[in-house]
Amino acid sequence: MRFHTRKWVKPEDMNPNSTLFGGRLLEWIDEESALYTAIQLENGKIVTKYISEINFMSSAKQGDIVEIGIEVVSFGKSSITLKCEARNKMTRETILTVDNIVMVNLGKNGKPEPHGKTKVEFVKDRLES
Repeated sequence: MRFHTRKWVKPEDMNPNSTLFGGRLLEWIDEESALYTAIQLENGKIVTKYISEINFMSSAKQGDIVEIGIEVVSFGKSSITLKCEARNKMTRETILTVDNIVMVNLGKNGKPEPHGKTKVEFVKDRLES
């Protein structure tokens, strides 16, 4: 799994228990999934269709650095399915995992549209073509 994003846990990210608010972490994951998908599908018009069960395994506290890792599970006709892990950068302890995040490629009309992708591509490889 590649860890693309790091977030510093700040006071505004805390819940009443003085740990990272789960909703904030899910917001970060949804944003990272959207960015990852936009780059993979070469289209900024994508939406989140589904997020499977979320397994919280540990917490983070103020000052921790959280890494978000994304990996492709599969490519559909107009979708891409990802999995995610968020972990503490310093301790490498897993904070949460999500087995399936389904992102959908949209056309100009805002409806699902085939993307034609079948494998992970890296931007550096596109530039060399």
